[in-house]
Amino acid sequence: MNISDFKVLVANSTHSNFAQPICGEMALSAQKRGTGIAKRTPEYIAQKMAEGKAIIAIHKDGEWAGFTYIESWEGEKYVANSGLIVNPKYRNIGLSKIIKRKAFALSITRFHDAKLFGLTTGLPVMKINSQLGYRPVTFNQLTEDTKFWKGCESCVNFDILKLKEYTNCLCTAMIFDSAVDTPLIDVEDTLSREVFHDEDIKNVKEKHKI
Repeated sequence: MNISDFKVLVANSTHSNFAQPICGEMALSAQKRGTGIAKRTPEYIAQKMAEGKAIIAIHKDGEWAGFTYIESWEGEKYVANSGLIVNPKYRNIGLSKIIKRKAFALSITRFHDAKLFGLTTGLPVMKINSQLGYRPVTFNQLTEDTKFWKGCESCVNFDILKLKEYTNCLCTAMIFDSAVDTPLIDVEDTLSREVFHDEDIKNVKEKHKI
């Protein structure tokens, strides 16, 4: 199985039939990890697709292979790529890296004045973010929008976050600020392409060893 077996593209309303299985896999994956995610409905995921604020990977047989979506807060001052998930059938081939790169390119193109940020406990996601140009920051550099922090309530570590008064937790906070940071990928090429190759993954690994 090769990366070139997939199309990775900006989702639209024609992909809404994948919203239900994507939501199901998100919930199952979070349960297995023992960490929570902001709970989303299939309707919410379908809305993100219709708005062009999501990235979906489709295998050549027509099955969904991966997904992530964009959320914004404080009048689009802060933006995050959320809900990154890869179909278990297609894991461990580098697909998540391509999806994240595409979502990153879409985010800084559509929200070029925003600060892109993320919270994660997963080392693989931290590595991918670093390969894009994100850097670790303290929680006080993230959005203060209560709607974002409310999404943490479903996490098993929420009591820690609350105890720390939303200033620290087990997650690592990372940010990309276009005003001071430089993307480590070719944004225009990444956004325009739908088909990638194994060589793309190899180049990322060699250029940004962590």
